[in-house]
Amino acid sequence: MFGSEKHPVREPMDESRYYTGKHGEEVEPVEVVAEDIRYGSTQRKLKSRHIQLIALGGCIGTGLFVGSGATLSTVGPAPFFMAFVVMSVIIWSVMNALAEMTTYLPIQGASAPFYVNHFFEPSLAFAAGWNYWYAYSMLVAAEVSAASVVLQYWTTSVHVAVWITIMLAVCIILNVFVVSWYGESEFWFASIKIIAIIGLIILGVVLFFGGGPNHDRLGFRYWQHPGAFIPYATSGNTGKFLAFWTALVRSGFAFILSPELVCICAGESEAPRRNIPKAASRFIYRLSVFYILGSLVISIMVASDDPLLLQAVSTGKTNAGASPFVLGIQRAGIKGLNHVINAVILTSAWSAGNSFLFAGSRSLYSLAITGQAPKIFRTCNKQGVPYVAVLFSAALACLVYLSVSAGSAAVFTWFLNLTTISGFIAWIVLLTTYLRFRKALKYNNALHLRPYKTPLQPYSTWATLFILVLLTLTNGFQIFFPGKFSAASFLAAYITLPIFITLYLGHKIWFRTPLMYKVSQIDVFTLKEVADRLEETDVKPVPRNFLERIWFWIA
Repeated sequence: MFGSEKHPVREPMDESRYYTGKHGEEVEPVEVVAEDIRYGSTQRKLKSRHIQLIALGGCIGTGLFVGSGATLSTVGPAPFFMAFVVMSVIIWSVMNALAEMTTYLPIQGASAPFYVNHFFEPSLAFAAGWNYWYAYSMLVAAEVSAASVVLQYWTTSVHVAVWITIMLAVCIILNVFVVSWYGESEFWFASIKIIAIIGLIILGVVLFFGGGPNHDRLGFRYWQHPGAFIPYATSGNTGKFLAFWTALVRSGFAFILSPELVCICAGESEAPRRNIPKAASRFIYRLSVFYILGSLVISIMVASDDPLLLQAVSTGKTNAGASPFVLGIQRAGIKGLNHVINAVILTSAWSAGNSFLFAGSRSLYSLAITGQAPKIFRTCNKQGVPYVAVLFSAALACLVYLSVSAGSAAVFTWFLNLTTISGFIAWIVLLTTYLRFRKALKYNNALHLRPYKTPLQPYSTWATLFILVLLTLTNGFQIFFPGKFSAASFLAAYITLPIFITLYLGHKIWFRTPLMYKVSQIDVFTLKEVADRLEETDVKPVPRNFLERIWFWIA
């Protein structure tokens, strides 16, 4: 699609690759771009322990640790907690749909846009792929921007551009040479985050019952005063509902595009048919423990009217980087621990930025191997890393330098708005593709061939799709209240929609692609055979003792 002249989206395939459809007709499978030795390819160097820890903690960043403070101060503890519960259910549904497709076709270059291209049609895949790429690149910028806010908790004597440069450089180094460097770094980063969050939850329980140094029993004090709800935009029950809806939209940033990271790892994972279902099935525990219990602890530890919370991007206060966890520890009178947790938060932001750079580069690589991005982005080094895609993704992430002049807190909120809606759009496309995937399997009497099956399908997908469409269309509802409209707020809330539609329609008009593939055209067998052959080479490790049995279960 990127070349010197216009050409058809799908080239005729070798006759031997036709297969017999459900009704005995010859069916032309959807095109798969062959490997090109000129560019090299990715390699399967991510181990099981890398995948499991990336799935559990790879994308846990500042959305939970820092961004949650602003949401809590805006809506109160009840809408804040409820939003995290509902969003966790949404993400669980998205993860299930993506995991089924990924384990069915865990091939090199696997990504959500790849499945859109294979099961739906290329124009939607083109728009979705570029949407993923710039969302991931902006998420790198968002995490680095937030990390600079966290650093200001300790000192303002070092220019913010210095911190940004150091953090971006480390992320690039970990991603551009060997994929196992990324996997190993995320294994340890995620381990730190998991241990820290579990520790914070235990601390929350202790403070709840008055076990802190000052023996002040918190209970649900802050739910009673200043109150469980802060009505948003209007008063009464309507204001309470709008507070919940606002929290639901904002909470999306803490989860955004994290299920896709597991999918992207499939193309570079050892034994993907064994490791991806294992990671996906444990995703619910990550959601339950880290996000649901974590948000409950935040609502217990910190009052929504605490003056130190990050609540207004225009203030520019130097303590804006202090997270609700850190504030709760300070209020409890625990000495020194706030600095330890702030260091963990900094590590988390750095780690999430590292993961998003990996995901962004692989999204661009996936676009290139399906002919929807310039071929140069297929270029891999001898270690199987698409380094051109890594560097190009990092170049867009350099937008974070806007925080040097605009103020880190303001830029963080700007990135939050842009990336959250991009993620909602991506999930809408993903779930629509999953429904098409199921329909193609059903047409070919192959629904039972799925290596990994998830509960409540397809009903949970339809329900989640409905909620995500509502969230996308209403995410900027507050700007339509009298006296609240501003061009900047409108653009932050809705600019992603016209960009996505322009990419979709532009590609469709130029290449004259179909509205969607006919079900009879969707090849559900050819690539599965490739994955099946890979699965046959997998030798499941056998534990030699009790400790190894525990370790193999964990990782």
